Amino acid sequence: MNQSEALQKIQRLGVPAFETRDISALLRVSPANASALLSRLAARGFVRRLTRGRWFAGTQQNREQLAEQVGAPSPTYVSLQSALFRHGLIEQVPEVLYAVTLGRARRVRTPLGTVSLHRMPPELYGGYETSDGGTRIATAEKALFDLLYLSPTRSRLFASLPEMELPRSFRWAEVSRWTNKIAGKSRRAFVKRKVASLRAACAV
Repeated sequence: MNQSEALQKIQRLGVPAFETRDISALLRVSPANASALLSRLAARGFVRRLTRGRWFAGTQQNREQLAEQVGAPSPTYVSLQSALFRHGLIEQVPEVLYAVTLGRARRVRTPLGTVSLHRMPPELYGGYETSDGGTRIATAEKALFDLLYLSPTRSRLFASLPEMELPRSFRWAEVSRWTNKIAGKSRRAFVKRKVASLRAACAV
């Protein structure tokens, strides 16, 4: 099978990302042959390697889908500064795509940009909506909660909150609902103080 025929079959899958083994099954070739074929398609710019064994055939326009693809097989959704920007709460475009996952925290560089994955305990995973493009994106309230929850971590990556403009429709009760789910007393108290401080600042 030539590259053109293979590409047509891959495109008919209708998914932005896939694994080498998926293409091996689709084309009925060995994993080694599928990997070699995908590497040749990547050299021509038709697909891009995300991580070992995972490939991306989407465009820059659906870059947000990278989070779930890089986080796979662990459940993942776009959150933190990336979701806050998406909802219009901050003005600065994040250079990195931030996401929350049930898998391990890590930073992954891909041809379409860097994805920063941050682990959340299962009881605090959720609070996202699915976009028209099929991407899981945190609500404005959950994105802020995730940011506050992760702010005291050792990396100090979220220690300084970005300048935000919270609309009148912002649901503080939703932030409080997630805060009350935090198992650790000290972390729960920390987030509650942060929430109270933010609410007071917004009320001025």
